[in-house]
Amino acid sequence: MNDLPKKALTRSARMAALPIGYAGRTALGMGKRIGGKPAEAVAAEIQARTAEQVFRTLGELKGGAMKVGQAMSIFEAALPEDIAGPYRATLTRLQDSAPPLPAGTVHRVLAEELGIDWRDRFTHFDGTPAAAASIGQVHRATWRDGRDVAVKIQYPGAGKALMSDLNNAQRLARLFAGLSPGLDIKPLIAELKARVLDELDYLAESESQRTFAIAFDDDEDFVVPHVLAAAPHVIVTEWMEGRPLSQVITSGKRAERNRAGLLYQRFLLSGPARAGLLHADPHPGNFRITPDGRLGVLDFGAVAHLPDGLPPQMGRLLRIAMTGDAQTVAEGLRVEGFLKPGVNIDAQSLLDFLDPFVEPARHAHFRYSREWLQGQFRRINDPTNPDFAIGLKLNLPPSYLLIHRVWLGSVGVLCQLDADIPARGELERWVPGFSDGA
Repeated sequence: MNDLPKKALTRSARMAALPIGYAGRTALGMGKRIGGKPAEAVAAEIQARTAEQVFRTLGELKGGAMKVGQAMSIFEAALPEDIAGPYRATLTRLQDSAPPLPAGTVHRVLAEELGIDWRDRFTHFDGTPAAAASIGQVHRATWRDGRDVAVKIQYPGAGKALMSDLNNAQRLARLFAGLSPGLDIKPLIAELKARVLDELDYLAESESQRTFAIAFDDDEDFVVPHVLAAAPHVIVTEWMEGRPLSQVITSGKRAERNRAGLLYQRFLLSGPARAGLLHADPHPGNFRITPDGRLGVLDFGAVAHLPDGLPPQMGRLLRIAMTGDAQTVAEGLRVEGFLKPGVNIDAQSLLDFLDPFVEPARHAHFRYSREWLQGQFRRINDPTNPDFAIGLKLNLPPSYLLIHRVWLGSVGVLCQLDADIPARGELERWVPGFSDGA
């Protein structure tokens, strides 16, 4: 098949097979337990097989199905270990891999986008993809001036497939809710649908990457490849060598984890101040540690335009929250739109609920860990905990949508890294209003 599976019925059936398959394995597992097989062994077998089916289906469909998997991978550190364990390797694989397109389809897209003489732009083009992700794949090539380049090609039919997947992805909610009652992917899917067009617009993405590349050119900490050419479905950029951040997560030593975590947080916080843009797709597949120790950054399809930097009120309220002034924090959140008119809420309970956002700022150094995040996750998703009701009263203003996504997503990745970083110093340096917020 040359293109993505585009027919809605076909794709819906593939998505539907995920929860159906899980239900079938669960029933089979019950039979095995009755037959005498240990419950722990049965559960592990069910989780392992479900993980493999999730990866295979999402990876083959690419599009929105795989995009959901990538987004979920950011938050796996919040899941209980008995749930996260069998899925960790699977979700990591989703961050930067997918079955490749046939060479004929690749050549057709390049001819349509760059012209029938597209080969003249390169002295060499590797037909085997170097990487593949949710809506496109990357080929390594040599530009006509001798530079190594990355050629990013969007899958034909990605737009229709993406919307079809996201419209049907609610089917996955039952599967993951059954594995972990607090894991609700519906808000995540709604947010993904809201920025579909941005993800598909490679010309807009190329402009964002150009802006970042200029802002961080020759930086001692970061590398953003420059764009050499762009079309609606193809981007050609400088090639960047590097160790994927996912490898640092799985096998990095303590010093590597801390350094990667510091650079990762610094880039996300400093982007609005330096480039007027916030990189809004923080999953590990978009980051590399280059041979000279810098953090390389890829994929600028999702950005928030913040020409004046991060909102100063955000830093100011964070600083006030550190002092314990719950009433002022509640009033500020109401002004910003996080509390709608008429919503009554106990100010101290609200401040307690926001503790995951505040705690790292209290310390000169903060150790992000899976254990810490899992405890926070249990607290706010337990219906018997008062914090659960607080969360239901909060509203997310549109202007903070991507900021919120990046903040939460980055915390998840930092916890996967188990990084110990000078969190407060980075906040003071890059978040307006934080240093003088009190």
